[in-house]
Amino acid sequence: MLVVADTSPLNYLVLMQQDTLLPTLYERVMIPPTVHEELQRPRTPQAVRQWVAHPPTWLTVQPPQQSLSRQQFPRLRNGELEAIPLAQELHADLLLMDERDGRRVARDRGLRVTGIIGVLETAAIRGLIDLPSVLAQLQATTFYASPSLYDEVLARDAARKAHRPTDGR
Repeated sequence: MLVVADTSPLNYLVLMQQDTLLPTLYERVMIPPTVHEELQRPRTPQAVRQWVAHPPTWLTVQPPQQSLSRQQFPRLRNGELEAIPLAQELHADLLLMDERDGRRVARDRGLRVTGIIGVLETAAIRGLIDLPSVLAQLQATTFYASPSLYDEVLARDAARKAHRPTDGR
């Protein structure tokens, strides 16, 4: 599965030391040069800057043939302006993006989009993480999502756990 990622999901997965979920879930992750640059900015947490300075083999930096126009999409950030067209050009299976405006533009262009919470929920469904504890880690960062979103995801997780067949032990 080929995935294109924007800055935010990578940043927070690295901060929570959950970045290894990406190759397990998606195999290949591509980022545009602007996302690579954003992950190296001085204000980016040191752990993230160190990670991107020595990227894992499953992460590839690739420029899009064209970027979206800042004039046409003034509310999008630089990473989004490159990640969306890169996902389109590569016919990516999924675009990882957290920002609402970017997600809307990507969906309008026919892309399948999820954010960090969607990645974490997918990992929980596959039994790779304990979702409540990892979401608590996420909430301890600067990442913002509405309390109702956290509640919905945790409710789905609890319902899945309640309906899992037991092995008789």
